[in-house]
Amino acid sequence: MPKSFGTWLIIGGILLIIAGVLANTGWLSWFGRLPGDIRIERENVRFYFPVVTMIVVSVVFTLIIYLVGRFWK
Repeated sequence: MPKSFGTWLIIGGILLIIAGVLANTGWLSWFGRLPGDIRIERENVRFYFPVVTMIVVSVVFTLIIYLVGRFWK
């Protein structure tokens, strides 16, 4: 494995720790409750499909990967 793989694992771990801290403190309470997310709640059934949230996550990750790939050289 290339040495840069370890660096990417460390960066990914740090980002996961930051996301965990933000989730525990309430800074991400809006996450998953965006307009356009599908939520159906009945007496015995709850169905939740975060369509818009996953689109936002996909766009953000795509931009991050693009920018890292462009400036990493």
